[in-house]
Amino acid sequence: MLPTHAGLAALDAYLTDRLRAPLPGPDVQRRFCPQPARPAWDPAAGPADARRAGALLLLYPGPHGPTIALTRRRDDLRHHGGQISLPGGGVHAGETPADAARREAHEEVGLDPAGIRVLGELSPLWVFVSGFVVHPVIALTETRPLFVPCPHEVDLVIEAPLAALRDPRRLGWDRRLRPGAEVWVPYFDVDGHQVWGATAMMIGEFGALLDPAFGPGPRPPSPG
Repeated sequence: MLPTHAGLAALDAYLTDRLRAPLPGPDVQRRFCPQPARPAWDPAAGPADARRAGALLLLYPGPHGPTIALTRRRDDLRHHGGQISLPGGGVHAGETPADAARREAHEEVGLDPAGIRVLGELSPLWVFVSGFVVHPVIALTETRPLFVPCPHEVDLVIEAPLAALRDPRRLGWDRRLRPGAEVWVPYFDVDGHQVWGATAMMIGEFGALLDPAFGPGPRPPSPG
């Protein structure tokens, strides 16, 4: 387990070693998915013909220690409008997921791909709603980026200190309605923004790299 106060250099060394070992995988991804989960959904079992995407979990020095960049998508986007996401998008022909994640991060928030060092990947995640198998890419840069959000895609860049994301007081459950059913949604509270869904599952697996017990706790009981 890596202490929450660890600096970027210690995080770099820890992850370089930890990513050589088996990943937490679907068991942890399920901790952060809406409950009850969709019938027969398996985060590790995307269709063979599903499109692939890369998502960038970028660590960098922030004023409150190692930090991760998230984006708030524009409300009028066709897919996942208004949601909090990691920078990323579809893999083009000839690209790796890491290539796609860095390219999309450049397009969405102005990151310089040359300054990003990839450490490894988390477990692929089958996102039923969007039809993508997402490959979360863990990367690091030694300097705090100058973010330039793309006005057509991104409303806001949210700089989330890793210590805050690992704080159990920032984890909660929100009750929502899915067509025909009630679900409980685990989320991270980041400056008043709820980070949930696939993004929470990816960040949740990353958190479990640092602390195997990391999770939102038991689901609240259903009313009545």
